[in-house]
Amino acid sequence: MTTRVGGVSVAPFDSFNLGIYVGDSNAQHNRDRLQSLAGLPDSPRWLHQLHSTRCVYAADLVPESEADASWTDAPGVVLAALAADCLPVLFAARDGSCIAAAHAGWRGLANGVLENTVSALPVAADQITAWLGPAIGPTEFEVGAEVREAFCDIEASDAAHFNAGAEVGKYYADLFGLARARLSRIGVESVYGGGVCTVGNPQTCFSHRRDNGQSGRMAALIWRD
Repeated sequence: MTTRVGGVSVAPFDSFNLGIYVGDSNAQHNRDRLQSLAGLPDSPRWLHQLHSTRCVYAADLVPESEADASWTDAPGVVLAALAADCLPVLFAARDGSCIAAAHAGWRGLANGVLENTVSALPVAADQITAWLGPAIGPTEFEVGAEVREAFCDIEASDAAHFNAGAEVGKYYADLFGLARARLSRIGVESVYGGGVCTVGNPQTCFSHRRDNGQSGRMAALIWRD
């Protein structure tokens, strides 16, 4: 997982912004630096993320394919998910035979991006481990009633991951808890990470909400040897 530290971008994208669609002319320079800085075996397979549920096999990707998740069973292929409040999730089969990376904002999470990603992998769900990266935390992610309904209309027990906000009709949503619950329901029990709030860590994390939309993007990366 990258942080906002170590790149060449200037404020408000300082300094290691990897998102090329945010208006930062230095983003490509950071992407070019990433491979050597992180010791990657190849350039990451970047996606054009749209808060969708689409998961694509890496060999079928073209530059900036429109999708929010990708997977591979080939060694040396680097998958990436960009985020700056949304939840990046990395997956791996226990035997190392396949991997995946997903970008889960609340829309993608509610509509099934994690389920689609797990379904795409050619192994049983109970043979998959997942890692949750930094995201906007449950004390910062205030949403409207429509967001709560998007989850609870599908699964009533997801109400446990929403706390009442200061205003009527407002709630604080726990993306980490919602992701764990959805993964558990499809059989993925080995879930790690989570809990690092992008909003509350301004020195290391970009945050779209905290910085009023003027924010860079971090990347969660995974590859097979």
